[in-house]
Amino acid sequence: MSCFSLMVQGTTSDAGKTTLVAALCRILKRRGVKVAPFKPQNMALNSAVTSDGGEIGRAQALQAMAAGLVPHSDFNPVLLKPTTDKKAQVIIHGKVAFDLDAKAYHDYKPRAMAAVLASWGRLTATYECVLVEGAGSPAEINLRARDIANMGFAEEVDCPVILIADIDRGGVFAHLVGTLDLLSPSEQNRVKGFVINRFRGDIGLLESGLTWLEERTGKPVLGVLPYLHGLMLDAEDAIATAAVDGKKTARLKVIAPAYPRVSNHNDLDPLRLHPEVDFRWIAPGEAPPAADLIVLPGSKAVRADLEWLREKGWAMAIQKHLRYGGKVIGLCGGYQMLGKMIDDPQGMEGQPGSTAGLGVLEVKTTLEAEKQLRNVSGYLALPGEPAMTGYEIHLGVTRGDGLMQAALELAGGEKEGAISVDNQIFATYCHGIFDHPEALTALLAWAGLQETAPSDFAARREADLERLADSVEAALDWEKLMPYLPGI
Repeated sequence: MSCFSLMVQGTTSDAGKTTLVAALCRILKRRGVKVAPFKPQNMALNSAVTSDGGEIGRAQALQAMAAGLVPHSDFNPVLLKPTTDKKAQVIIHGKVAFDLDAKAYHDYKPRAMAAVLASWGRLTATYECVLVEGAGSPAEINLRARDIANMGFAEEVDCPVILIADIDRGGVFAHLVGTLDLLSPSEQNRVKGFVINRFRGDIGLLESGLTWLEERTGKPVLGVLPYLHGLMLDAEDAIATAAVDGKKTARLKVIAPAYPRVSNHNDLDPLRLHPEVDFRWIAPGEAPPAADLIVLPGSKAVRADLEWLREKGWAMAIQKHLRYGGKVIGLCGGYQMLGKMIDDPQGMEGQPGSTAGLGVLEVKTTLEAEKQLRNVSGYLALPGEPAMTGYEIHLGVTRGDGLMQAALELAGGEKEGAISVDNQIFATYCHGIFDHPEALTALLAWAGLQETAPSDFAARREADLERLADSVEAALDWEKLMPYLPGI
């Protein structure tokens, strides 16, 4: 079976690569095409557990959902999870390989490319179409040698490319022309056209620029995508801080620290979007304000982020918050921070050693070499035993008297997490517990928001995928795309 392929590369990070690939996956799925997403190399702290027991970037899990697929490690064969500004955990085919600094990883890239090509071979043998997402920009001169994420990959597998740029940032024509000019002749020939993203206003005022761009480059403009207000899709890495409209009825104030190595922050999107929750990420320069609920999210460097919390005044703020009857939820790394001690004898997340926790939960955590990766389901140990689903991605093993009252009971009767004796702390290793509407309602009630209207985050995500696909389908020039995509 022959397989079509098309790669979306961007002039910058956050140009719209992820959303365009997701939209194309959904459009082709709706047209009956067997389509899969692919990102050769991703650098992100937001990840998802796959059906084959690995982990991939959260964005590729979203794209798989758009394609009607269960996430698989082949969709993102190389995942880099930064632990410091110069070092990252390297995950190959869903499993941790090692931690490398930037120079060592650059030397490793030829072997990483072999893993990328192995996944590519399996996908192209299985699907009618594979839609590829690049990383950052293909015009990063210092990263072009041994590139496996952008043009280096496209040249290796002979994949056509379209360039997308974000007009909302300004300078869209300079971005597109400048990026194209910095490519080699063969790479320039590989670019089949441009997509302009996030346009708002009168399209007639843009026409002269589009004509100039096509005449200047000899490449067609394949579409101008409109700015979609309120679109909610899982972020690849950056924390979503934009205000959410329609919060006049908010009755519960929730805050979370945006520490340097926060991971899987999309866990908190259901809170951010809930119409009755006033949710805020608290930036590094802000003092923690008063709130009803504090949520400590996951972290890729728990001990370092714990020290950051102390430096920024969060340790004292949490103690005061609990003294006045406030509630705290700890997720994964945030759960570990709430305990008495975090031991890292093997240096899994930095230098070997131990760090005192916040001391509000009677548990201690040891970071161990084997990462726990699994999808889970069960119910919360709260009134009504509400159903929950989620996933675990962690190195730590947590023990102690604080586990006497579990937070969850998983399928098979396994107890997980902890609820403090005073019922003020709810701690769990499970990501995604706010996604299930029953669990979200129960946790908000536990935090003090009674009789709240149901909020189905998964349904909202699905509706926004459909909305995105409708918008992109209407905006693209399908006749010009016909040589590169099946079923159109």
